[in-house]
Amino acid sequence: MILAPAVAGDAEALAALHGLAFEAPWSVSEIADLLAGPGAFALAAWGAGETDTDRLDGFILCRTLADEAEILTLATAPDRRRRGAADVLLTAATHVARARGATALFLEVAADNIAARGLYEKAGFVAVGARRDYYQRGDGAADAIVLRRDLNR
Repeated sequence: MILAPAVAGDAEALAALHGLAFEAPWSVSEIADLLAGPGAFALAAWGAGETDTDRLDGFILCRTLADEAEILTLATAPDRRRRGAADVLLTAATHVARARGATALFLEVAADNIAARGLYEKAGFVAVGARRDYYQRGDGAADAIVLRRDLNR
C-alpha cells in the first residue's frame, strides 16, 4: 500500500470511491471545495494489499482549526474493507492533525455503523455526544454519535 497526500487533482477518484462507500455520496465539486478549504488535508491509500498501486482503496479527509481537528470522511472501497487501509489512514491522519497543533480529533459516525465504531474505539475515540437523525437515508434517518480522541496522550 502506498499512502500519499490527496490533492485537488484526486477529487474525481475520491468522489467515485465515496460513492461506492456511502449511501449519500459527495460530489467531485464538494470534495474539491473541502480539499481547498482552510486547514484541510487528505490522505489516500493506493493499492492496499496488492501490487496494483493505481487503485484507490481508501481515503481520509480532515481539517484542522486552532487546536481541534475533525475527520470529515473516511472511506474504503467495499471490496477492500478489513485489510488495514482504514486503520493506516486513521493513524496517519492523527499524526498530521497533531503535527498541525491539534490537541483533539472529532468525528461523527452513524450509530448503526458497528464496523466503523469498532475501528474508532480501537483507535482511542470516546463518545461525547449524539446528533439525532443526522444521516438521511432512503429508508429514514440514523443518529450520529460524536466521537473525540485526545491527541495529547
